[in-house]
Amino acid sequence: MVILRLCAIAAVTAVCALILKAHKSELTPLCLAAGGVLMILYAFDYVSQSFELLRQFSEQTGISSAVIRVIFKIIGIGYIVELTAASVKDLGFESVADKLIMCGRIIIFLVSVPILRSLYDVITSLIGLV
Repeated sequence: MVILRLCAIAAVTAVCALILKAHKSELTPLCLAAGGVLMILYAFDYVSQSFELLRQFSEQTGISSAVIRVIFKIIGIGYIVELTAASVKDLGFESVADKLIMCGRIIIFLVSVPILRSLYDVITSLIGLV
């Protein structure tokens, strides 16, 4: 049960942050950042075990591995931007977080252009069959 372990890490991080907030408030952001990093590393370890399944899916469906890589880049960019923006908001810099989210959206759009190109190629090939 990966989710239970992740929840336990989050709960321990929150309790430690509350204790630090009462005694050494300047260390609270470091505690929260460390807990966040631990949770992300644990989740990445779990996700890395699933890549073989995704490779088999790609082979069976005939979807280009380049398209799947772009999709994972988009998902990764979204998660990284969201995590960073949330951390920046926690530190009290909401305007910086909003700008980061906007830049992340622009980058996601630019990274998705090859998928749009692939979609265009598929549509033109289907029109050619008719």
